[in-house]
Amino acid sequence: MLRTIPFLFLILITMISKNAFSDTIKKYIRYKHSDTISYGILEGDTIYQLKGNVFNSPHRTGKKVLVKQVEVLPPTDPKKVIAVGYNYKSHIDDLPMPKEPVLFTKLPTSLIGHGGHIQYFADARNLHFEGEMVLVIGKTATKVSVDEAPDYIFAVTPGNDVSERNWQDNDVQWFRGKASDTFGPVGPVMVSGVNYDNLQLRTRVNGKTKQSQRTKDMIFSSAEIVSYISQYVTLEPGDLVFTGTPGKTGAIQPGDVVEVDLEKVGLLRNTVSQKEN
Repeated sequence: MLRTIPFLFLILITMISKNAFSDTIKKYIRYKHSDTISYGILEGDTIYQLKGNVFNSPHRTGKKVLVKQVEVLPPTDPKKVIAVGYNYKSHIDDLPMPKEPVLFTKLPTSLIGHGGHIQYFADARNLHFEGEMVLVIGKTATKVSVDEAPDYIFAVTPGNDVSERNWQDNDVQWFRGKASDTFGPVGPVMVSGVNYDNLQLRTRVNGKTKQSQRTKDMIFSSAEIVSYISQYVTLEPGDLVFTGTPGKTGAIQPGDVVEVDLEKVGLLRNTVSQKEN
């Protein structure tokens, strides 16, 4: 009997720890219902509406709605969308290892939510998927250190850095190839309280896995990325940072269904539209 007490005590402590940790994991969703755009907490299939600054102590209004009854929007309405290239060894092949994060910008107008259609422009020829983890900035960050940077990351969400490779190769900047309308699927939820730098990231096209790697394999960690960007650009609440894609990317065609699945966070699904005439 005496030998079982420590064992039972260990089980009890483990259960308490798990429950305490699970309470810190929150799924936030931005949505439109009855012509009103709101933030909410997603629990199961129910959204509980939030009021106040979602990044700083929001509270529940008492209103709730089923997720199937709303239009799911990109998780935030950012002023800036910044992205990191070449951030996994599996993606850079024989290119030199970057000594600092390789940055480029996407535009807020490139963002679409879960279920939105990726546009196949008439003059596009080589459209690719790039599944990524996306950081959501929670408070203003200017010249923060690597040690301070985690405090400025509010949550993470799945994203797809859609890229038109011909445009990317031929244009002076990656403006068209990376930031055209619909080239930034993101969502459907943003999740806080998980270990951002050790999540399984998978990309599937028509149900077939095309990319699979853990975010711990990033060359530059989430904190290093945020710190580096903040030395030059002020990050503000709601800004999004794409952290890079692992492995190989591939062409997507009209009608293809692209899924980006981020462990403990959620699954982003988008369909490629028919090619414009």
